[in-house]
Amino acid sequence: MSRIGKKIIELKNVKAKLTDSMLTVEGTKGKLTLFIPDEVVVDVGERTIQVNPGVGPEKRVGAFRGLIRALIQNNVTGVSDGYEKRLEINGVGFRAKLEGKVLVLSLGFSHPIRFDIPEGISIKVEQRDTLLIINGIDKQLVGQVAATIRAFYPPEPYKGKGVKYSDEVIRRKKGKRVA
Repeated sequence: MSRIGKKIIELKNVKAKLTDSMLTVEGTKGKLTLFIPDEVVVDVGERTIQVNPGVGPEKRVGAFRGLIRALIQNNVTGVSDGYEKRLEINGVGFRAKLEGKVLVLSLGFSHPIRFDIPEGISIKVEQRDTLLIINGIDKQLVGQVAATIRAFYPPEPYKGKGVKYSDEVIRRKKGKRVA
């Protein structure tokens, strides 16, 4: 059985409503919806949400119970507090700037990289155009946008150039050895 699935989700300044198999969570920052499969039964109370086992194979039900409980908790946290990822850009001449809803990255290529910012995501550029702060209410979308931007030029281990998460540690390698 899932230990995470047994935990009760507390609702603070958040409203939850279950219609058919869609759970809608609404808070101060916005509104998110989540599909609830048949393997779990969600009980929405006044101040709590409980995820209970539904119908299906026992192993699958336990797995879905933990998964759905974690996704609901992510949505509740997102609509009340929001999520944030920070990216650092390291390298000579590497920088970022915003042009409306487009992020323009200069990462040492012959052309600038233009990234369209998805709906529900806000990006701030700080610290002399080398720090990106990505905010949003959907944890999965914030993480995906950060991973996509990082994938344009991942950090390399010799000089440390590239786009990295602010809390990421890059293991540095020595260059060529001369005997």
